[in-house]
Amino acid sequence: MLTEERLDAIRRMLSEHGKVLANDLATQFGVSDDTIRRDLRELARLGYCRRVYGGALLPSPDTGTLAVRTSDQADVKARLARTTATLVRDGQTLYIDASSTNIAIANALPKDLRLTVITNAPGIATALSDNPRHAIIVLGGLYEQSKGACLGPQTIREAENIFADMFVLGACGVDTALGVTALDAGEAEIKRVMIAQSSLLTIAATTDKLGTVAPFKLTEAARIDHLVVEAEEGMEAYRQLDIEVHSI
Repeated sequence: MLTEERLDAIRRMLSEHGKVLANDLATQFGVSDDTIRRDLRELARLGYCRRVYGGALLPSPDTGTLAVRTSDQADVKARLARTTATLVRDGQTLYIDASSTNIAIANALPKDLRLTVITNAPGIATALSDNPRHAIIVLGGLYEQSKGACLGPQTIREAENIFADMFVLGACGVDTALGVTALDAGEAEIKRVMIAQSSLLTIAATTDKLGTVAPFKLTEAARIDHLVVEAEEGMEAYRQLDIEVHSI
């Protein structure tokens, strides 16, 4: 098999399964581990995968600014939001950070619940602003327009002084082995603080986020309490980590 043929085959396997293992590839193609490492290095250079110890994963998708992401898969995100909203209880204090799915979740929260919501995203605050039963705390800091969020030292300092019952986290990648990851270093900093300040961690993830990895690690997958997904298929590995999986 020519190198280009092998690279195309590995790309197809990544697309179908979300990950590949170097040892399995070497055996399947009858080549050395060094050859597979070179193949994965080349695919990573071209942006088709992200190399990890022992193999490679699909890179977490970067679908652009928050405004662009809000209109992408809007129906799926609305259904994820409705399921996530059922996990929220009266009287809770929530962190909800910036993400297009989280804006849908904010819109789906039951109007009859008394909630305190802390957010670094003005879009989340706006989505909740017409309900007098929701107390809203907006974290300050430098507003990053493309992320739709306040980031930086001031945001972190304010979050470090507030504890929450649950954090509804906007994740870029979720993988059982490599954990929960983010695309942006500034976003990762505040997300880590919100995780540390929250009792429960809830993530609603579209299918393209599962089994993928972004550059900045937030926490281990086992830290997730509730994972809301599109379908039950392929979720057993997450349940084995004592994650409660909810499908739409």
